[in-house]
Amino acid sequence: MALHVVVGKGPVGLTTARQLRDRGHEVRVVSRSGGASGDGIEHHRADAADPAALASATRGAAAVYNAVNPAYHRWATDWPPVAAALLAATERAGAVLVTMSNLYGYGRPDGPMSPDSPLAAADTKGRVRARMWADARAAHEAGRVRVTEARAADFIGPQVPPGNSHLGRQLATLRRGRTAWVVGDPDAPRSWAYLPDVATTLVTLGTDERALGQAWHVPSSRPRSQREALGDLAAAMSAPAPTVRGIPWPVLRAIGLAVPVMREVVAVRHQFDQEYVIDAAATTATFGIAPTPWTEVVAATAGTAPVAG
Repeated sequence: MALHVVVGKGPVGLTTARQLRDRGHEVRVVSRSGGASGDGIEHHRADAADPAALASATRGAAAVYNAVNPAYHRWATDWPPVAAALLAATERAGAVLVTMSNLYGYGRPDGPMSPDSPLAAADTKGRVRARMWADARAAHEAGRVRVTEARAADFIGPQVPPGNSHLGRQLATLRRGRTAWVVGDPDAPRSWAYLPDVATTLVTLGTDERALGQAWHVPSSRPRSQREALGDLAAAMSAPAPTVRGIPWPVLRAIGLAVPVMREVVAVRHQFDQEYVIDAAATTATFGIAPTPWTEVVAATAGTAPVAG
């Protein structure tokens, strides 16, 4: 089978690498820390912002997966060199570039977001993601490199570290029966992306030519507000129904004066104070990918089912 190179070994990268391995592909994971190869996955040490090192690590690849995850408050400085290096390395290898992205580029939505929605973000992080796709799409249209992109809602699943998940960080609170304080409106409908479904979408995009030149959304179950989702998780853990409250925005702004990550959260307030819902109908219709049922997602995340992916 062909060589597939996954750049980044966080939850998305490793879950994607395992799915590629399970489908019989040769898999290499590239990261700054490297690691011992084994279990059917080769690990390679390289800095994703180093064009020469990345070109060496991706030589001979059929597909390259961008699963890099810069620090949340450093997107404006850290993403551009990584994105440029990935484009250059993938072009040199003659491979397909599959980028893991999100919904930031859309800015404040006026309804469910689809891949056809305008990339109209006004905040810094949203403009960074929109520019990355514009540059990749331009390279594709110029015939330099073949590209595609997966965009997902907020991650959920046992593969996601609690600190990287709006719901996961509340699990300990739910088990103790304490009040769950959340960012934004607790009752605003939201989409959630189960990490194995994210990986399935990435692997599909990297192995199906119908994906090329377009962005695709990761299928998600029907929207659930933070209050509803946390209630579902509490029930799965046999914990009391939680009290869920939104942290006042003035409090978050005050915290942001000292905590850069919180300052960045405040900058994308529009993601939390209204409906934030994804439309992935095109992905399901084209590739037949359906979201994992919500009951299974909740059971796995709450620790009452085996970890998938």
